[in-house]
Amino acid sequence: MFNLNHKVMNVIKRKNNVSFPSIIDELFKPDWLGGVEHFTGNLPAVNLKEADANFTIELAAPGMKKEDFNVEIDHNVLSISSESQSEKEEEDNAGKYTRREFNYSSFRRSFTLPESVNTENINATYENGVLRLTLPKKEEALPKPKRLIEIA
Repeated sequence: MFNLNHKVMNVIKRKNNVSFPSIIDELFKPDWLGGVEHFTGNLPAVNLKEADANFTIELAAPGMKKEDFNVEIDHNVLSISSESQSEKEEEDNAGKYTRREFNYSSFRRSFTLPESVNTENINATYENGVLRLTLPKKEEALPKPKRLIEIA
């Protein structure tokens, strides 16, 4: 397994296609407590979105099944990991290998969650090669409706 310090560049695309650092960069920091993010093979790309009621994490992982993922939360650190291996063999008539291929890949992405996330109601789905996690915000973190204040 290879170890690599990898900082994810998270940006928000604006209408004029200029990239700006996002507040999400500060909220969803990669977990450096363990020192590294681990992977062999390709590290899946991650999109982070913020809406009024929740955050969404999208992880691009085509060709996998939902059973291939392990998603866990521990001390406000969300970790997404996967391990897979495959083997393909071709033999000639005498039973000797003419070609034998092994494939092993794994990754682990960890994010320190903001205090505003309701960790009890996180939802995960996997569809069309994208693992999507919805992280609802706590009630007190939701935007408050505008109200009129009377002048006495």
